[in-house]
Amino acid sequence: MANLVPLIQTGSKKGRSDWSRSLIVASVAGAFGSSFLYGYNLSVVNAPAVFIKKFYNETWERRYNQSMTEQSVTLFWTISVSIFAIGGLVGALIVTPTVKYFGRKRTLLLNNIFAIVAALLMAFSHLAGFMEMMIVGRFIMGIDGGVSLSALPMYLSEISPKQIRGSLGQITAIFICVGVFTGQVLGLPEIFGKESLWPYLFGMIIAPSVLQLVVLPFLPESPRFLLLEKHDPKAAEKAFQTFLGKSDVSYEIEEVLEESRLQRNIQVASIFQLLCDSSKRWQILTVVVTMACYQLCGLNAIWFYTNDIFKGAGLSPEMIPYITLSTGAVEILAAVSSGLVIERVGRRPLLIGGFGLMVLFFIILTVCMTLQDQAIWLRYLSIVCILAIIASFCIGPGGIPFVLTGEFFQQSQRPAAFMIAGIINWLSNFIVGLVFPFIQEGLQSYCFLVFAAVCTAGAIYLFFILPETKNKTLAEINQAFTKKKIPLETREMDQFEAQKKTHGEQEHNFSSTLENGEVKNRIV
Repeated sequence: MANLVPLIQTGSKKGRSDWSRSLIVASVAGAFGSSFLYGYNLSVVNAPAVFIKKFYNETWERRYNQSMTEQSVTLFWTISVSIFAIGGLVGALIVTPTVKYFGRKRTLLLNNIFAIVAALLMAFSHLAGFMEMMIVGRFIMGIDGGVSLSALPMYLSEISPKQIRGSLGQITAIFICVGVFTGQVLGLPEIFGKESLWPYLFGMIIAPSVLQLVVLPFLPESPRFLLLEKHDPKAAEKAFQTFLGKSDVSYEIEEVLEESRLQRNIQVASIFQLLCDSSKRWQILTVVVTMACYQLCGLNAIWFYTNDIFKGAGLSPEMIPYITLSTGAVEILAAVSSGLVIERVGRRPLLIGGFGLMVLFFIILTVCMTLQDQAIWLRYLSIVCILAIIASFCIGPGGIPFVLTGEFFQQSQRPAAFMIAGIINWLSNFIVGLVFPFIQEGLQSYCFLVFAAVCTAGAIYLFFILPETKNKTLAEINQAFTKKKIPLETREMDQFEAQKKTHGEQEHNFSSTLENGEVKNRIV
């Protein structure tokens, strides 16, 4: 019985060391200046839309002595909103060379230049009287979002222990939701949702960027980047010690060095090289499917219909902005809940279950909107369906695609993989903005059935193809994908894992035979 005490203490210490203070600070500071800003810029344009359109018209009238037509105002506003996705695509394209030469952390820091420049352009556009400053600012802000949505998940996946890799990866989704909610709150009429104050909504972008610039330089770079790409074992050891909260990181160093030995002749892969790697075709296809469904699953349609459904339920226009806050609150609660259970439930059930629930509630919402004039209670059920669809999205599809991209690929392929994911993400975003108005005009409330079909197709693909990646090594994930004879590199990684496990068992057996001695606490 006495011999069990040190082992229990070891497990307890191990559990505590998973979430070190530095790991928490790095993830929060990284996300606050990255994914938070992405979410904030998704929602911040909604409240001041009327005022910005008026500003566009006034600018045009001052220049050309005539007012803009309604179609022209709509066109310029559509460009202002959609150009964010074009900037995001540019950001996704420059991520791979940036993280290769500057590293993950420094890329996040340099990315703040885009955010600060964009904030200044948009905040001072009204004062300067140039509507082009708003449009250019939105484009530059999109570049910031494109870089951050690839660099941040990459950084988090490389600094986190395997045991909490999924939970830490959900930080990206959680802070996107927090950003959306913050944009909704600050856009209320009592705060900055007034004609005289709307430029402050965009000036607030500077605050998260400054916080990241102040905090992140004091934290280490990704230890895997330092060891595998910069070949600096001392810096990597210090980084592991900082993020894991323990002094003995010999196992972690040895594990990464083994991967380095297997990749000694492998340079950072380009997109073309990754696409030509036949052993990764299913991983690439899965990333493409999850990222496409992430944007095409219909959440943008939900945001578009929210106000109309609330009006149909009898809510006054003055109350709608406050009721809309409930959607942001539900997003945050669902994303946090997903982060808490992802290491217990796994990625696969949450992702497939999230898409499946979205299908169910899309169908119910379609029925409610079609028959809402026949029974008033159907209008209130529509509100419930909206909240349920948002929660279902945030439980799985809202964050897990970013986690999976970091888990599927080895160090040399990860930048190219995130570039592919980013390109698909932003192209799908742009397609939704371009095509959705026509779908909505042609199908009206039945457009939700189109999104239900997308979610169904995604869930079916993931059910048959996606393996569970919870607590699995890269070798085990590769083997689960191929289900065939695994390549030499994967086989060697498996042998390495088996040797370490055997070594740990031998050490434990030796320790248990000592009488009146202390068992050496070793985290294997």
